[in-house]
Amino acid sequence: MRIAIVVGETSGDMLGIGLMKALKKQYPDATFEGIGGPLMEAEGFKSFVPMERLAVMGLVEILGRLFELLKVRKKLVKYWQQNPPDVFIGIDAPEFNTQLEYKLKTSGIKTVHYVSPSVWAWRSKRIHKIKKSVDLMLTLFPFEAKFYQEHDVPVSFVGHNLADSIPFENHADDARQVFNIEPNEKVVCLMPGSRGSEVEKLCPVFLQTAERIAQHNPDVRFILPAANHVRKQQIEQFLEEMKPTANIEVIDGHSKTCMQAADVILLASGTATLEGMLLKKPMVVSYIVAPLTYRIMRRLLKQDFISLPNLLAGREVVPEILQEHATAENLAKAVNERLEDESLIHQLQETFLFIHKQLKRGANEQAALAIVNLLKPTPVSNSLESLSDLDTSRSDDA
Repeated sequence: MRIAIVVGETSGDMLGIGLMKALKKQYPDATFEGIGGPLMEAEGFKSFVPMERLAVMGLVEILGRLFELLKVRKKLVKYWQQNPPDVFIGIDAPEFNTQLEYKLKTSGIKTVHYVSPSVWAWRSKRIHKIKKSVDLMLTLFPFEAKFYQEHDVPVSFVGHNLADSIPFENHADDARQVFNIEPNEKVVCLMPGSRGSEVEKLCPVFLQTAERIAQHNPDVRFILPAANHVRKQQIEQFLEEMKPTANIEVIDGHSKTCMQAADVILLASGTATLEGMLLKKPMVVSYIVAPLTYRIMRRLLKQDFISLPNLLAGREVVPEILQEHATAENLAKAVNERLEDESLIHQLQETFLFIHKQLKRGANEQAALAIVNLLKPTPVSNSLESLSDLDTSRSDDA
């Protein structure tokens, strides 16, 4: 069994490693190739191109790398058309993977897309291309699966592997001991993203925010986990240039432990917001892209929110401070409010626990089983079991 996979960033690498392990239980002789991250490579994945080359943020930013990305995709299409895998699985990276899936599907190769593009939120006409490109869509969230069912796209809601790996109750004591944090010491975790372009835009303002928070409360401690060695060097360069006086410690990896140890998280919008939610942590979400990219996205967006906690709750449960509003003053104010309001934290934890229970489904195994069913002679059918019971927009407990 030859399985081709393409992932484009750290979150995809995390999904990919779980899926590989689950598929190996179904196909012990399976081999995996394509574009993967370090976790997947450690599991035996053969990566043709470094995953980092696909990690580009924003509509405008991608133009600078367009020629390179098109060249990589063309080579992958040619290679797999000449050496067809049993199945191709595109994990996230929709701008890159959808066209790749279309080319491979029209060549007779079974295609799966894992992690739905935000087609339900903006650029909804993409659903027509997706329908022509994939034999099966695997979604992490129930509201996504309903959208695909309405458009007759074969779909399976598998839940999220983070929801499986994180317990419902999380105690911060062990994590705080790792960093020698005193019981009454307030800690803010700064997470400006895993992509270089994200860190470039968010890290300076996050460091400025830490300075403002420290001015208000000098005893607050800041921990800043770097996604990898390259990001750590990038962050340390900003620290060298800006020389903040706040107590900021850069951590090599261990983002989950850093979040678990924190009282409040200030972070870039993305998968990390889901992890923070599953850890039941108060957070402030921010994001900055090129002005033109933002104007285009605002015109196309059909949702009021961009962060996963708010989308899953169906209302604002965490503040989203974006673009020109993402100033050190605004971010510091929002973080300080969450450091000081105990009642807000309790209410937030109840909401987050309710959502967590809906997403815990054994995602790796569910995704692998859906792929196994796809590869059987009988066609796959829409798998939306009990989705009507998974409305996370409200809870009697939250």
